[in-house]
Amino acid sequence: MTDTEGAADVPVATDAPVTKLSPRDRRKRIADRVLAEGQVTIEELVQELGVSQMTVHRDLDTLEHQGTLRKVRGGATAAPNAIFESNARWRGHEQVTAKEAICATALALAEPGQAVIIDDSSTALPLARALSGRGAYTVITNSLQVINELAEEPDIRVIALGGEYHPAFNAFLGMSTADIARSFRADIAFLSTSAVDNGHCYHQAQENVLVKRALMAAARRKVLLVDHSKFGRQALYELAPLADFDLVISDEQLPEEERDALQSLGVRYELATEGSRRG
Repeated sequence: MTDTEGAADVPVATDAPVTKLSPRDRRKRIADRVLAEGQVTIEELVQELGVSQMTVHRDLDTLEHQGTLRKVRGGATAAPNAIFESNARWRGHEQVTAKEAICATALALAEPGQAVIIDDSSTALPLARALSGRGAYTVITNSLQVINELAEEPDIRVIALGGEYHPAFNAFLGMSTADIARSFRADIAFLSTSAVDNGHCYHQAQENVLVKRALMAAARRKVLLVDHSKFGRQALYELAPLADFDLVISDEQLPEEERDALQSLGVRYELATEGSRRG
């Protein structure tokens, strides 16, 4: 079935004329609204987009299949599951305060003059921004957002790991990216992950795991940046045991049982507080 409205699929009239959008633009508007508000009703989308309920249902079916949202009775909600977390826009809106605190703590580990690896995670992005004005660094990254953030910084040398671009992660991933990463030797690597369970960290995307492992191998010191919401979650592919990291930095909302588990495993960790954020 094509994405056009026929005689049995008549748009609902609205008070103001609505500019007809292409199916792609219409679905992007739906996705942006769900990301911003967390949920939306079918009736709201019908009124906003000037199309029929049938068209909205088709759009929601497509977006749900892509992992962008979860279709529910009468509308759709954001879907914070392992598949949806691959969407860079969603990750950028999650646990912002905790991520900023974690990166403020991590910043003390990145000394001027060092070669620093920063992966494509939204957790590490505040760290990249915080490096500005702190001295000279060489930053090695596969994240297009980190590249753009630091491209105009005169004291920071940016080494971009190329390869195949993946829009969902806003990053370069895959075998060629991993091969390039292994050719470097950095002082410290800052990485994150989607899930931590039973002493191991996991990620939902195999191509991402491939690159993260290569980034770990390229660094003398490895630091995992992971907020409390990732603990107790599951994802498909194992990245590494927590013991493979020199330090795990989480936030003060990490449950006591998870702290006890880290201690029993002999994993060195620090907990960042909101007050640790620096200007």
